[in-house]
Amino acid sequence: MADKSGFEQKPKNTGSIMDTNNTNRLKNKKFRKLLIIEAFILCIVIAGYAYLVMPGFHKNSGNKPDKPGSTLNTTGDNDQDDTKDSTTPTLTPEQQEAQRAEEEKKEAEKKITDLVAKADKLALGYDYDGAIKLIKSFGDNYKDYEKLTNAIAGYEAKKQTLDPLGAYDSVDQINHIFFHSLVADTKKAFDGDYEANGYNYYMTTISEFKAMMQQMYDDGYVLVSIHDVAKKVKGEDGKTKFKPGNIMLPPDKKPFVLSQDDVNYYEYMNDDGFATRIVIDENGRPSTEMTLDDGTVSVGDYDMVPIVETFIAEHPDFSYKGAKGIIALTGYEGSMGYRTNDPTSPTYEKDRETVKNIVKVMKEWGWEFASHSYGHRDMYKATNSFTVKDTDRWMEEVGSLIGPTDIYIFPFGIDIETTLDHYSSDKFKYLKKLGFDYFCGVYKEPWIQVHDDYVRMTRRPLDGQAMLQFPERLKDLFDLSKIVDPSRPELK
Repeated sequence: MADKSGFEQKPKNTGSIMDTNNTNRLKNKKFRKLLIIEAFILCIVIAGYAYLVMPGFHKNSGNKPDKPGSTLNTTGDNDQDDTKDSTTPTLTPEQQEAQRAEEEKKEAEKKITDLVAKADKLALGYDYDGAIKLIKSFGDNYKDYEKLTNAIAGYEAKKQTLDPLGAYDSVDQINHIFFHSLVADTKKAFDGDYEANGYNYYMTTISEFKAMMQQMYDDGYVLVSIHDVAKKVKGEDGKTKFKPGNIMLPPDKKPFVLSQDDVNYYEYMNDDGFATRIVIDENGRPSTEMTLDDGTVSVGDYDMVPIVETFIAEHPDFSYKGAKGIIALTGYEGSMGYRTNDPTSPTYEKDRETVKNIVKVMKEWGWEFASHSYGHRDMYKATNSFTVKDTDRWMEEVGSLIGPTDIYIFPFGIDIETTLDHYSSDKFKYLKKLGFDYFCGVYKEPWIQVHDDYVRMTRRPLDGQAMLQFPERLKDLFDLSKIVDPSRPELK
């Protein structure tokens, strides 16, 4: 007799205990076989399902997702990237083109904004032609952008308001003012020692200099290059000659030239309240170093160069086309605080390279350089042979560092000749041969000669002697009651 499972059913045994145990073991053995058969059938069913329902699984069973949540490649193409979100819509060619056009528009807008900002900066310095040229550098399609065409129209309109020399009628009215090293610490400079009286006569304090620049700015003065005052031009005959410059400024602006003598930071000035040398600061700007009371070295606005930079940064319309000032150098104690006059110095070569780099940066920032002779002697009294020897040494030790210059500033402001006609001395001929075209002395008021082959221009000193001994000479420039430093002693 068989039961529903298919196995034969034996009659119950009501016999001995041994018979009963044997029967139980037989039943357990059959039950285990049944379980094994059922497990085997289940495995076959699962495998078949995987093969039929997921046909790509067996082909890519070795693939692993790159990261949690990524999708396995079930196409059989190992090079295909299926990591993209399947919900991201596919853009039509028209939509892709529109997207590219939008990105190009944003990029153009940024370029235009940056370009106009740079052009505006040029325009603030009255360089409207430079500003227009910069705008047009955008490309031939600059006319397609209203912001660019409006900028050019604005520059053109402002150009029409300018006059040659601004408020002046002639270059004869242009002031050339000059200073020596500025006093940064009046307590040290005016401490009553041997040097104090000389500082009081020939130096200007930082507070006085700042007050002067502010008054000049308020009165409409604009800093220009000496090369703007008189230019070398080529005539129809092919020959070059100097002619007065055509400085285009608003009708209320007055051009002036600025220079500083003896920017060498001589050893006698150590510990007397002056900067010690010119450096390039961490922002790439010309600056100065000064040793403070605690012995630390500070970089900052301790002399004319960085102070002018700071002032023009705050008042960009104080500089005509980026002009700054002229730095006049001697050579007998090096240049700009570096002892480049001593080949035995362990830092000699390094100092020379440092000066070259400083000069390069300063020229990029609009500064110019001049010879102030090598030994700072009276060049009127000097013989011709001395002038040749002195100038040759300056060219070798200083000129080799600063590069070509055509400006010669006389020591003590004393000219090589007293003639008011054309220079005729051998001294002039030699200096001219070396490339000097601009010669600067000292006088109480503006004075200039523009000859075919050179320019002669005097400078006005703005030092303690001028302010305290000859204040009437400066009435046209300043209200000295608002300038003279209260810490300055009386002249002796």
